[in-house]
Amino acid sequence: MRLEAITWERLTDATADRIAGLTAADGGPWLRVAVDGAPAADTGRLAGELAEGLRLRGRPVLVVAAAGFWRPASLRLEYGRRDPDAYYDSWLDTGALWREVFAPLEAGPEATGRVLPDLWDPVTDRATRSPYAQLPPGGVLLLHGALLLGHWFPFDLSVHLRLSPAALARRTDEDERWTLSAFARYEDEVRPDETADVVVRVDDPRHPAWRRPEA
Repeated sequence: MRLEAITWERLTDATADRIAGLTAADGGPWLRVAVDGAPAADTGRLAGELAEGLRLRGRPVLVVAAAGFWRPASLRLEYGRRDPDAYYDSWLDTGALWREVFAPLEAGPEATGRVLPDLWDPVTDRATRSPYAQLPPGGVLLLHGALLLGHWFPFDLSVHLRLSPAALARRTDEDERWTLSAFARYEDEVRPDETADVVVRVDDPRHPAWRRPEA
């Protein structure tokens, strides 16, 4: 995979321009964008910068963190606190994401644009009870977090923040290194470098490099 050096500013501007020029694949009035990457890649930072760039381009944006749709601890930790297969397969409540985030943004007469921004707080292990957010037509959903690809979510554009295995191990907190085998499995099974529309290498967060997306 050929990567080109780029600044975060140029990357954000180019990606926001591309998103602003997209038409939803299903013909609906909303766009759905993923910013995928391990926690060490800090997907929330890029999602926030893209949101600001899109708002400057006149597009309403809703940023949703995938961690707000983790399952309760009683389900996540059924096989222990450090089970990488459980982390990979069942921490993310994909059913809730389909129901509360993607279904309201599907093309069709029943689409409402009313999205639940989060469902469960993994820190307090309680329901967030957040109000629904109304995303108007022409709006963009930015979903960010880990292990987002491979679920058949209807993304119109996906960005993958790539860390080499060595960089991922180096930048992952020691008490979270048990997740490394889950990300190795993700690389083997989902191949995000091949499936994402935009790939950004962030081994050194000061000097990103990207695979220039096809037009």
